[in-house]
Amino acid sequence: MSLVRNTMVQASLTLVSRVLGLLREALIAAKIGAGPVGDAFFAALMFPNLFRRFFAEGAFAQAFVPSYARTLEAEGEAAAQAVAQEAMRVLFAVTAGIVIAAQLAMPWIMRALMGAYVDQPDILQLGILLTQITMPYLAFMALSALFSGVLNSLGRFAFSAGAPTLLNIFIISAVLSATGPVQTAEFAAVAVTLAGIAQAALLWWGVARQKVRLSLLGWPRITPNVKRVMALAIPGAIAGSGMQINALVSQVLAGLEVGARSYLTYADRLYQLPLGLVGVAVGVAILPRLSRAARAEDGAGASAMLDDGIGLAMALTLPAAVALAIVPVALIDGLFGRGAFTVDDALLSASALVQYAWGVPAFVLIKVLAPGFFAREDTRTPMFYSLLSVAINTGLGVALFLWFQSMGRPGFPGLAIATSVAAWVNAGLLFLTLQARGWYRPGARLLSRMTSCLIASAAMGAALWWLMGREAEMRSLVPGGRILEVLALIGAGAVIYGIAALLFGALRPSDLKALARRRTVE
Repeated sequence: MSLVRNTMVQASLTLVSRVLGLLREALIAAKIGAGPVGDAFFAALMFPNLFRRFFAEGAFAQAFVPSYARTLEAEGEAAAQAVAQEAMRVLFAVTAGIVIAAQLAMPWIMRALMGAYVDQPDILQLGILLTQITMPYLAFMALSALFSGVLNSLGRFAFSAGAPTLLNIFIISAVLSATGPVQTAEFAAVAVTLAGIAQAALLWWGVARQKVRLSLLGWPRITPNVKRVMALAIPGAIAGSGMQINALVSQVLAGLEVGARSYLTYADRLYQLPLGLVGVAVGVAILPRLSRAARAEDGAGASAMLDDGIGLAMALTLPAAVALAIVPVALIDGLFGRGAFTVDDALLSASALVQYAWGVPAFVLIKVLAPGFFAREDTRTPMFYSLLSVAINTGLGVALFLWFQSMGRPGFPGLAIATSVAAWVNAGLLFLTLQARGWYRPGARLLSRMTSCLIASAAMGAALWWLMGREAEMRSLVPGGRILEVLALIGAGAVIYGIAALLFGALRPSDLKALARRRTVE
């Protein structure tokens, strides 16, 4: 199956989840808004979101895949199944212990996460309750990640890409059945944990269909197999989740400013779209091939694979970054601006989205470049760069947050700036190290394609700028409300970029032919 085809299988199913995710956030924004209840609810989602991205969106799975695949090739199916089962039992035991400890310590943890509400015990207590409800999701995400790694190693991407849809379906159902902000938050928190159970069950069934029998029955044991997997997976998961850790740091700092956590969360939902649709999809799709090329010592093949991955990722990411930077208010107000979410809320959230936008290409590049290390079972180098980016994000974020506040301005946009700076440092270090070690030699075709992507994205950006200058005319042409205006704007941008990309070579006819080939995806 081609890289484009694998990526699009992953991305298309992820797109369904992300569209439902936007619907979910629109409903939550309308019922909860960006006030104290919203801050409490989003604080409760911090840990589940971190672990979902840490585990489910490729970080743990990318680190687990090379070890599992190598065992499968060298020792056979029975040995690989033993590796997966032993790792699963230990992983579940560890995460379940973390869940229990965190639930017991939550009254103290939440005082740090919601520092702006220490004088409002009802809001603080709501945050504690909601987080205690959502915490079990972590353990089930750990299981889901391991099951996804097994499936991806076997070339099965549909289940792991489609499973997150369940989370959105569960939360949307809960929000629609609730009345009032507090009940909406409580129902949605329960839905998070129920969705975690459902996702793990679905992926376990998908693994069983591949005749891989895994069971939790039995004591967890630290076997040589587990030590080998964890030696790669733990630093690999940290390496693949630097951006998510940076987002968590930003959320913690945002807890010092009323409403800031909500504003960052709504901006996060939009800039995460290209990351999930493109970065994670490409990273997951190229890892098995890079692993095979590394074992065969095929340096030219690995470089060509990374060229294709970076080229495809940037062809789909750069236009998204330009759109987020040029029309942030229109996007946020059109998608979330109703009910309790006001125009002022949209303006504040857009001020963060603009700063995230120029970091989006770096967020995606990290996901594409890190497999170049994972394929060679080097997870420590990207882990070090990831931790360095966390240090940069924390130090710069605190400095900018306090500086903005000292000027009488909201401090949270400074957190978004720091996250983007840290991402570019991380991506740059990964790229330069791959070159320095001789693991990657960018080809002339990649440079040509990148130039084409920039030209096509600039053309689309200019068109969007022109359209926003004629907002009144657009509204007369697109009756039916702001959501349809936003969809029309997105559609216009996509058509303009698509034409420009084909004309300038950012997207190649061969990519479209690969998508058109009739091949079985499961």
